[in-house]
Amino acid sequence: MTQIVESKRTQYTASSFGKNSLIYLQEVGFSKALKQHISSRDYMASYLFFIVLEGSGSLTYNNEIIKLKQNDCVFIDCHKPYKHSSDNWNIAFIHFYGGNIKDIYNKYLDRNGKNVFNTKSSIEYNQLINDIFLIAQSNDYIKDMTIYNKLINILHMIMSETIYPEDNKRNNKYDLNEIKKYLDDNYTQDISLDLLSNKFYINKYYLTRAFKDNYGQTINNYLVSKKITKAKELLRFSDLDINQIGINCGIKDPNYFSRLFKKVEGITPKEYARLWK
Repeated sequence: MTQIVESKRTQYTASSFGKNSLIYLQEVGFSKALKQHISSRDYMASYLFFIVLEGSGSLTYNNEIIKLKQNDCVFIDCHKPYKHSSDNWNIAFIHFYGGNIKDIYNKYLDRNGKNVFNTKSSIEYNQLINDIFLIAQSNDYIKDMTIYNKLINILHMIMSETIYPEDNKRNNKYDLNEIKKYLDDNYTQDISLDLLSNKFYINKYYLTRAFKDNYGQTINNYLVSKKITKAKELLRFSDLDINQIGINCGIKDPNYFSRLFKKVEGITPKEYARLWK
C-alpha cells in the first residue's frame, strides 16, 4: 500500500487532576502529506490548532471551504464537523480540551477571532508544539502543568495575533479612546448612552457595538468595574464607612451598592473589608 502521510504523533492521557482542573493535551504531532490526502472528523470533544509549515491545502468548516497556504493557522472547535485536504503540506498540530477552553474559545470568537489566520510567528508556534511533543514523551513529574503552560502560551499568541483592537479603531469614525478617557475620568457621575451620544456626536447604538468590539465589554459593565475597583481600594486603604465609600464611587443608595458589590465580588462590602483588615 502506498504511503500517503508521513507523521510522528503522540497520544496523551492526562491525569485526573489535569482533566478536571486544566486545559489538557489529547494529541500532538507533525504530519507531512506525500500526496493529496483528505481527513474528516465529526463531533469530537476537542479543540484543534494546526499550522501549515510548508505546502498548501484547504479546510471545510462551518459550510465554508477555505484555502490554506504556508504560515496559515487553523483554530477550530471539533464539536463541529470539519474536513481538511492537503496537497503537499507539512503541518504541526495539537488537539486539546478541558478546563475553561470553551469559554476562552467563545470569547475569542466574540472578539472577532478567526478560525484561519496567517502568522508571522510560525517559528514560535512550531517550537511550542515541538516542546509539547517532547514534554508529552518525557518523565516530567509535573508534565500536565508544564504542558498546560505551553498551551496557554499558544492561546495567548493566537489571541494576540488575531484580535486587533487597533484595526477596529481605524474602522471607526470616532476615537473611542477619547470616550474611554471620559469614562475613566467621570465614572462616579451619572453617565448614560444618551449623554455620551450628545457629548461626542455619535449614534448610541453604534457606540454600544463599537465599544464592546474594542474593549470586550459593554459601557455599563466597564463603568461598574471602575466603581467596584475603586470601592475595593477604599475598603482596604481608607477609614470611610461603607455608605460614604458607595457615594465616593458614584452609588448613593447603600443597599444598591451592597447588592452590586456582592454581584461582582461574591461577598458584601463589609465581608470584603473584614478579609483585608
